[in-house]
Formats: sequence, C-alpha cells, structure tokens
Amino acid sequence: MLDFTYYNPTRIVFGRNTIAHLSQYVPADARVLVLYGGASAERNGTLAEVRAALTGRSLFEFGGIEPNPHFETLLRAVERVRAERIDFLLAVGGGSVIDGTKFIAAAARFDGDPWQIMQTRGAAVQDVLPFGTVLTLAATGSEMNSGGVITREADQTKVPFRNPKLFPQFSILDPEKTFSVPERQVANGVVDAFVHISEQYLTTPVSGLAQDRFAEGLLQTLIELGPQALLAPHDYDVRANLMWVATLALNGLIGAGVPQDWSTHMIGHELTALFGLDHARTLAIVLPGNLEVRREGKRAKLLQYAERVWHLTSGSEDARIFGAISCTREFFERMGLKTHLSDYDLGDEAIERVVQQLQAHGMVMLGEGRDVTPEIARRILLACR
Repeated sequence: MLDFTYYNPTRIVFGRNTIAHLSQYVPADARVLVLYGGASAERNGTLAEVRAALTGRSLFEFGGIEPNPHFETLLRAVERVRAERIDFLLAVGGGSVIDGTKFIAAAARFDGDPWQIMQTRGAAVQDVLPFGTVLTLAATGSEMNSGGVITREADQTKVPFRNPKLFPQFSILDPEKTFSVPERQVANGVVDAFVHISEQYLTTPVSGLAQDRFAEGLLQTLIELGPQALLAPHDYDVRANLMWVATLALNGLIGAGVPQDWSTHMIGHELTALFGLDHARTLAIVLPGNLEVRREGKRAKLLQYAERVWHLTSGSEDARIFGAISCTREFFERMGLKTHLSDYDLGDEAIERVVQQLQAHGMVMLGEGRDVTPEIARRILLACR
C-alpha cells in the first residue's frame, strides 16, 4: 500500500428531520446566502424547512445553479455575495449546487481573475468563505470532499478543481429528501457513485486490502440497491444506504494509499461539455470501453473485480474479464442508462471532437499510469460506439 495522509473535517448529520438542526451549525450572527438549483427545492418543501430552521438570521437566496454548474452563473452569485456582505454559504441541492458553492466560496475571496482558480485546478485558492450543505440527491459525494467541476459555456470547457480549504464545514443528509427525486436522476446517481468507486478500485494492485474490500462492498451495495431504488422510491432504508454509499464513494477513504485512474471522468467531461449529455450517462458510455481497451494494464484488478463483485470464477482469465465488463454494462443498462455513443446519435465525428478537446485542455497523460494519450482516448471512444 502507498503512503498517504487522509484528512476530512466535514461533519455529517445523517437521518430523518435533520434539517431542523441547521441552527446548531450556522453561526447565529451570519449573513447567509442559500444557494439552490431549480424549482424542486421550493416545490418539495426543502427550502421552507431551511428557512424555518434559520429563523432570525439574515437570509438571502440565489437559485438557478445548473446541472454541471456554469461559470457564468456562479460569477453572478459571487457579485451577490459581495453586494450583500455574505459571510456564510449554504448549498441546498445535489452535487452541482455543492460544486458551484465551493467555487463561489473560493471566488468571493479571490484577488484576480476567478478563472485562474480553474486554470490551476484549485491550487490558486488561498482563502474561502465558510459553507455547509443540505444534500437532496445521492450521487457525487461533493458533500464530503473538497473538489468540484465547473463548466464555462463560452468555450465548452468543463474543468475539475480541488483544494483542502473547500471541504464543507457540515453536511445535512436526510434520505427522505431524495424521495421526490425523478427516476432519471436517481439512476444517474447510482451510476455516478459506481464509477467513482471504479476509478479508485479498477487500477493496479498495491496491497491496499482494506480499500479493496471496502470498494467491493460499496459496489455490491449499489448493484443490490440501485434497481430497488427505482422500484420503491419511498423505501427509507434503501435511500439511506444509497445516500451513504454515494458519500463514501468519494470522501477519500477508498482512494487513500491506492492508485487512482479518473480517465473515464475526464473523457466524460468532454462529452458533457460538447454534447450536453448527463454526466453519469457519459460515464456509463465510457467506462466499459475504457476497461476493454486497457484490460491488460488492469488485468489483475479486473480478475479480482470479476470474482469478488460479479462472482465469476470459471472459464479463462479473458472470459472472466470480458464477463465482468459485460456485467458492468448490463447493470448500467438495467438502471436505464444507455452505454453506447450510437444511442445518442454520436459517431466518429463526435469522437474526433472529444479527442481534440482533451488535447486543447491538456488532458494528454491520463489514468493511473499517465499513459492514456489522445490516441488511447480515441481507441476507448471507438470501443464505445
């Protein structure tokens, strides 16, 4: 196992009716900007609960943060922060709202062009506004990590960023807030979490035994509960377990001391930026093709994955590897996510555009071995047709 340092200061407040506890975690004298996405937070009563919990504080609101939050929208929120002298941010929503809030927290105290935050992948961040989250969608794990992804519409650029100052101070996780989430978003969330785990697990072995078993258990939980969440949207235990798995998938624990890949995500980001596909749906397209093209470099972990996650123990090594990749693709399809570019009417021209964007954005040495070149990315995308 590789040497590592693990740090995570986010307080998790988990369970039914936990929004009522917000007043314990938001300073009494704070000027709070509540950030959210569309009308669902108002319609399902979550914003009303937040307002009630923070009665007596100076509250301001900013809505309209998009899925794949737009840099241009977030800059308007930064202007609002400065105009209203906001000193605490509260994200109410899923990963996109939380990612956007992280950027706002950094940009509000950044001296210079805020895009430099993205150009340095977050390294330029020196100071941030404090913030917390109320999670309404189990998917990205942003509620317990220090990273995010922002899209600049002007040039179709989707960029990740990370900084240890960008952990939420706290995150409220009430599984009942996911009951009203549309089926499409529930399915997306399950696949998003699945691929987060895969990017940290399906790499190369380094004797990270605890991380491997942890990752395998999380994957098996998603395989078991994902379809149940679609069939029984108001089953508290199912939604609670999915919410916690999605958080654990990207809070740093299973990736501590082991190699990490993330090439599926980087390729997927370009598909979203160029063609507007849901983030999780790009992952469902790219991961099976990625595993197929790079199966030799990932052979040991793919065999482990085949045996421990999908219980494939007979046949040749190659048959087990291809069986595991097929099972992965079938799981995504069972969750309602298509797994080929052709399902979205994207062909060879789209592949070339993605490869060009990867090169333009400096994504030319991806993967755990830094060996996913633009040519390998092209082969991966051709395998996704």
